[in-house]
Amino acid sequence: MKHARDEAPDSQHNEGKADLQDLLPTQRSLDIRSVSLTGLFILAIFYTLYFARDFILPILLAWVLSSLLAPVVRALKRVRIAEPLSALLIISALLGTLTLGIYRMSEPVASWIQRAPQVLTDVRAKLQNFIRPVAEVQETTKEMEKMAGLGNEQQAAAVELKKPGLGQVVFSGAKDFVLSGGVMLILLYFLLASGDLFLLKLVKVLPTLDNKKVAVEIYRRIEKDVSTYLSVVTLIYIGFGFIIGVAMYLLGMPNPWLWGVMAAVLSYIPYLGALVGLTTVTLVAILTFEDVFRIVLVPLVYFTVDTVQANLIFPMALGRRLALNPVMIFIWLIFCGWIWGITGALLAVPLLAIIKIICDHVEQLAPVGEFLGRESKIEPS
Repeated sequence: MKHARDEAPDSQHNEGKADLQDLLPTQRSLDIRSVSLTGLFILAIFYTLYFARDFILPILLAWVLSSLLAPVVRALKRVRIAEPLSALLIISALLGTLTLGIYRMSEPVASWIQRAPQVLTDVRAKLQNFIRPVAEVQETTKEMEKMAGLGNEQQAAAVELKKPGLGQVVFSGAKDFVLSGGVMLILLYFLLASGDLFLLKLVKVLPTLDNKKVAVEIYRRIEKDVSTYLSVVTLIYIGFGFIIGVAMYLLGMPNPWLWGVMAAVLSYIPYLGALVGLTTVTLVAILTFEDVFRIVLVPLVYFTVDTVQANLIFPMALGRRLALNPVMIFIWLIFCGWIWGITGALLAVPLLAIIKIICDHVEQLAPVGEFLGRESKIEPS
């Protein structure tokens, strides 16, 4: 009897263990199904972001600009200027500034676009001393292939596809830019003219008074931080472009203010923008000057000013609270450029800053904000 009693608990334990083992495959299948559904959902988001870019990008641009300009509308409201009129004045000022800038820059830009093939030929001629060894190697390889009888008898017929000309590509891009810009400006006007309409609607639908207070606090804080971030970086980039323009003028570069505007705009694209600007001014210097010292001096000055701006002035002006993780910036830049092209690359950093601000103010998203931040404080144990 005692032996039977001792076996009873063991049998019950074994049965429970068997039941647990029976449940494990089900749990594993549920995990696999959950991961698969999550992956499909992410792919669906990528697909939507890519194919709906003509719809999404004007909305994002309008929202980012409205976050920047909303304090201006609110300030004009304090001096008895109605929000619709304030929005109209701001949109008119933006449109006038943009039109004036395009008009002033259109002539040198068009000149450089027309000269692009000749410019490349001239640069190649000046770099002939560096290219000649490579050309000699290529010629030697061709001679060896002829001697071996490779590729002489079974050459496929070459089919030449007529590619669109540079003017056609530029015209098509300009048309898309004008259409998207028009939609963005109209939406921006309504966002600014509506004032706090969306906030009031949000407060109205929230159930409790505490939720309403938290929503207003988060909304105001996000708007303030986004406006501060965009204002600071815009002023820094304008100053950077001005310094580059002055430097190019003193160095004797043609169209110096064109390179200053280019530097300011490209600054919104981290890392890649500086590389494109540095390469551009280097090519122009090679084309313009004969002296090697002056050719080297132009990219050296550009690189020095950009380094000081990115590593000294930018962190000091922005502070640590809105500083972003450079690894996440680069990953996000690649993603936005892949999904939305050049416009996405320009929007990458402002959007990432907005995401970080939202994550910092929402408790459930705090870990994401920690990953997006530049620095982290480790508490001693």
